[in-house]
Amino acid sequence: MVVDQAAALDLVDQLRVAVPEEVRQAKRINQESDRILEKAQEESDRILARAQEQAAFLIEERELTRAAEERSREIITDGEAQAAEIRRGADAYATSVLIKLEGECVKALQSIKRGIAMLDERGPAETNGPEPEELQLDEQRSHAQL
Repeated sequence: MVVDQAAALDLVDQLRVAVPEEVRQAKRINQESDRILEKAQEESDRILARAQEQAAFLIEERELTRAAEERSREIITDGEAQAAEIRRGADAYATSVLIKLEGECVKALQSIKRGIAMLDERGPAETNGPEPEELQLDEQRSHAQL
């Protein structure tokens, strides 16, 4: 097989012209892919940074929520303890007042009984008042009202 020299040289010339263009295209494609990869890496880094910020924010927010819940439980517990203490104080005060009132009522009742006894000792003639039967009815009414 004999190769035509002119045809071979022509092919070589065409290859010389075509190869640099193909090499330039390959370089452009390579540069473009590098640029796309660089942009993709930048976008990936930006997305990762935003995700980390958001995760940190959510963790902080969760911690704040937990702290707020804990503080609210403490406030409720303190409030309940204060309410119980106030209730005990109010109960003690009410008991004291009622005991004093009971003493005053006992004294008043004793005075009433002494007054009735004194009037009974005087008898009906000294009082110039109602007859003994009416006194007994009045006394019964008084005892019934107490």
